[in-house]
Amino acid sequence: MFIIEYSYFKKNQEKESPLRLAAMTRNRFTLWILLVSALTASCSGKLYSQTNDWTQPFPPFKIADNLYYVGSRGLASYLVTTPQGHILINSDLEESVPLIRGSVEKLGFKFNDIKILLISHAHWDHNAGSATIKRLTGARYLVMDADVPAVESGGKSDFHYANDSSTHYPPTKVDQVLHDGEEVKLGGAVLVAHLTPGHTKGCTTWTMKVQDNGKTYNVVIVGSPNVNPGYKLVNNATYPGIAADYERTFRVLKGLPCDIFLGAHGSYFDLETKYAGRKKSGLSAFIDTQGYAKYVADREQAFRTELTKQTARPVNSNVQL
Repeated sequence: MFIIEYSYFKKNQEKESPLRLAAMTRNRFTLWILLVSALTASCSGKLYSQTNDWTQPFPPFKIADNLYYVGSRGLASYLVTTPQGHILINSDLEESVPLIRGSVEKLGFKFNDIKILLISHAHWDHNAGSATIKRLTGARYLVMDADVPAVESGGKSDFHYANDSSTHYPPTKVDQVLHDGEEVKLGGAVLVAHLTPGHTKGCTTWTMKVQDNGKTYNVVIVGSPNVNPGYKLVNNATYPGIAADYERTFRVLKGLPCDIFLGAHGSYFDLETKYAGRKKSGLSAFIDTQGYAKYVADREQAFRTELTKQTARPVNSNVQL
């Protein structure tokens, strides 16, 4: 599957022709995305094509302490290990589950030892595999309150994608509803859920602390601050407070202490470059306070540019994209 979204680190990727994209896709979502990009390029800033890396394997590896990367090249998943079982962040696509399982096992851990499943936000590329992972592991599914309706409806109540069946996924029962600032604890590991809404109503940025050589580092796993193609920031009947929620998100993100910058997509934090650098520099390749600040500033500027354009010329609510 392809997606066109704002990408801070992938601004110069070669674009496929529409015919080539149509041949490669498995469903109509790619054609929809191409139409959206054509209609919104003039009012959404720069839109960049992301290659089909969502299902491409990526070597699993230890980031620091008990935090590991177990996602694909394009979709980030994280494993937090503890003596009492493990926490998985992001189940990704339905077809991602075997890849995630293989990555967990390559690292020497048991997939069945996953006790808690978390997500960054309720979009199919981050949570479509949740029902399968719950069934295979018996893990408890913990989701931010405002994203619960979308998760339990399989995306059918999403404020933007509700009518696009190609973005729907198996409805999955949430075992515990989370609230802003709530801690998720297991076997000594503590993760904090920060509500960073806008991209979805319950988009969640996760923070935790890790130890390395006697030092403590703040980890930030960004949910998503992106304004997707077609998002209405003005006069949005299904999400009236969307612009205010994005404003809140940038306040929250700018207030979080960050040493190790991670996110829901590898492109957010330049996964491939940092992974290559870790062979030479170790953990220091992932310590990127400045990169985090620049990313947040870039995304905030993109939001404000789009908001200004839509305020001057509101998106027609009758246009279906």
